Amino acid sequence: MTITTGESLVTEIRQLDAKGSGQAVVWRENELGNPKKLKLTIPQTLPGEKVRVTVDQPERRRRKAIPEEILEAHPERVAPPCIHFERCGGCVWQHWQYSGQLQQKTNHVKQVLEAQGFNPDLVQDTIGMKNPWHYRNKMEFTFAPDGSLGLHEQGNFRKIISLETCLIAGEEMVEAAMEVAKWSKEYQLTGYNKDTHEGLLRHLMVRQSFATGEMMLALFATEGPNEHLDKAAKNLVERIEKKFPQVKSLLWLENTDWADRTQSEQTHVLAGRDFIYDEMAGYRYRLWFDTFFQTNPTQAQKLVELAIEMGKPKESEKMIDLFCGVGTFSLPFASRVNKLAGIEIVETSIESAKRNAQDNGISNTYFLAKDARKGIDQVLESFGHPELLMLDPPRSGAGGKVMRRIGRSKPERIVYVSCNPDTFATDIKELEPFGYTLKQVQPVDLFPHTVHVECVALLVRNEE
Repeated sequence: MTITTGESLVTEIRQLDAKGSGQAVVWRENELGNPKKLKLTIPQTLPGEKVRVTVDQPERRRRKAIPEEILEAHPERVAPPCIHFERCGGCVWQHWQYSGQLQQKTNHVKQVLEAQGFNPDLVQDTIGMKNPWHYRNKMEFTFAPDGSLGLHEQGNFRKIISLETCLIAGEEMVEAAMEVAKWSKEYQLTGYNKDTHEGLLRHLMVRQSFATGEMMLALFATEGPNEHLDKAAKNLVERIEKKFPQVKSLLWLENTDWADRTQSEQTHVLAGRDFIYDEMAGYRYRLWFDTFFQTNPTQAQKLVELAIEMGKPKESEKMIDLFCGVGTFSLPFASRVNKLAGIEIVETSIESAKRNAQDNGISNTYFLAKDARKGIDQVLESFGHPELLMLDPPRSGAGGKVMRRIGRSKPERIVYVSCNPDTFATDIKELEPFGYTLKQVQPVDLFPHTVHVECVALLVRNEE
């Protein structure tokens, strides 16, 4: 058949893509009457569902289509509880029963490992949350050009969806964000326009420690709280101090760069200090606006426990913590080994790690601001070969060169904490020629209602 623009089609969802959207295929004829495949991406659908869609520009090979009607629903389909779900890009799976989400994540980890030749039976069932809502301790909201505050629209980086609520962020965090949104509207402050590079307010970062209750509000703007903004800034301080005494850090950060990142050229502390205190696994950490810290504290605690359980650190051992950040894993492990060296390329994170170790009375750590591969070489020279090595790389993974360097350093045991199963699988494949065997993989759901899943894995070096 031929398909015309605006024609209604019925199709079946075959699978989900890497972003959690349904994938379907429709066959049609080209102008010569030959069969031609049209691949459809259909968000908010589940495998096996039959849906009705309308396709624009069907002559293209790939198109995105919005489901107009679910004709045959997946048995695990549920009504999404958030009023913004259909448009907001913060979540993709609120329409899927939570147990189904967990199974999908387990299956994904098994598939990527099996594709690299590993035994999928080593993968345990994904550990989920008892309450998979309001779990995030950090959110970055964006201002639209009209000054409203929200999150990006699904698949559209240019458009901001104004929010009334957010069901994945901490409830007090959302209340504070809505107060800032109300303030910006009252003072008719403009939001930043990504096309014209005009406007004042860019982002609002909200982070709160679930352990201490302390909250940070960081407002990113194209200019500082100068003379003509003095009245608005003072009013913001007054209303936040009155309604949210748990806010211990209220910041105004200048960012004139065209890049759409939460960065600061100059930081103004409107009230409180420039950091807040958080706790994890019994250790206290200082968090600045740009500090990387796990955004789901409940499940992050589980990651630490699993890493220690798998790694089995001993008091006589030396350990390297690669991509150590501010010491989230370093401090709990340091209390259990003889010496620990942490390596991280971000200098501010290393300074924070040193300070966090000092705050917690830990003196057997050595933190180095260095590229991972070069850092390993430097540590080995003064430190010797470690019995235990742990790594927690970014989503892009550690990479082949780093993994081969780890293999040559010959630790007895390697604990790999991953936020991307795909790069995890290719990374650990690099260790096989060095005699390492994958023993256990435990997925943990840190981001319910999204496609992301973390893993903790153990690899052991064969004695021979």
